[in-house]
Amino acid sequence: MTTSASTASPLLLPMPEVPARQRHAADGGPVAFTSGHHFALAGPGDPAALAEAATVPLSVILQVTKRCDFGCIFCSETMPMPDPTLEELDTFRANLAGVRRVFLSGGEPLLRRDLPEIAAMFADFIVGLPTNATRGLAVAPRLAGKVAFVNVGFDGPRATFTRVRGDYDKALAGLKALAAAGLPVSLSAVVLRSTLHALPYLCQIADVLDAGKVKLILPLRKGNALGLPEREFITAAEAADAFARLAELRATHDWRPALRMTRWTPATEGHMIVIEPDGTAQAWPVYDQPDLFLRLGSLRDEPVTEIWDRYPYKANHYAKYLGGSILTAARGGL
Repeated sequence: MTTSASTASPLLLPMPEVPARQRHAADGGPVAFTSGHHFALAGPGDPAALAEAATVPLSVILQVTKRCDFGCIFCSETMPMPDPTLEELDTFRANLAGVRRVFLSGGEPLLRRDLPEIAAMFADFIVGLPTNATRGLAVAPRLAGKVAFVNVGFDGPRATFTRVRGDYDKALAGLKALAAAGLPVSLSAVVLRSTLHALPYLCQIADVLDAGKVKLILPLRKGNALGLPEREFITAAEAADAFARLAELRATHDWRPALRMTRWTPATEGHMIVIEPDGTAQAWPVYDQPDLFLRLGSLRDEPVTEIWDRYPYKANHYAKYLGGSILTAARGGL
């Protein structure tokens, strides 16, 4: 007996694997990865002592491309480089053994058509994906289950976003596609004086999306940001005031995403380790360096343990990633 087309069951497509929000939340060690998409002490502990005892960093930023399809007015990227090959990335992966989290960054990483394969290559790490989401519609289904969270640059409502980043509607469509594919999302914004008014709207957008966190950073004087008017650079004290007002609004409205704000102070100098597409490892930002980069070595030639040995900002690294040197508010509603 045949079944007519009008009564046939709909074709059932396989659902993408959705990564659990707290997949990496607890592994028995002193540091947990939380539902707010950040690290935290799992119990009593001293970040400085953990940094001293560590043999590798908690987190690194690995640039899989320098290319980007946006021209953000605050972007600090300056030097183009060829994309690393899959073979080169595999060498970097092997030399990063022991690191907890790897950001597959850019430029704009979604411009790499092989990004899902790259993400799968780094399956032994907590994979974070910073992106502008403009290619989210095309790539989201292929990324499901391969990254722990996607961190989308998003500065608030349409007028603000369009002025400082680019195509709001394209980015929002990509962001929705990433969330619909089951990828946990967080939002990040570079805070300028002219965008302070947009931060509450950003928190509301993040809450609607059930984002893990809203990450706020101040601009650095490099790249496109050198063209910003001086008035756009708020002080550390002004940033703290803005964060306090935002945290108060968050409590009033019961917005759930975690809040984290990084200001450029002596306690956050050099806290990031950035691996450029050619494998060069840099401490960033280092304020007395012309390009804010301090060269540490190369993952082409040596493991991250050797790079960590000569890295002079270990305490800053652990303090920042464990929330000790930045402004924080934990994820609500748990």
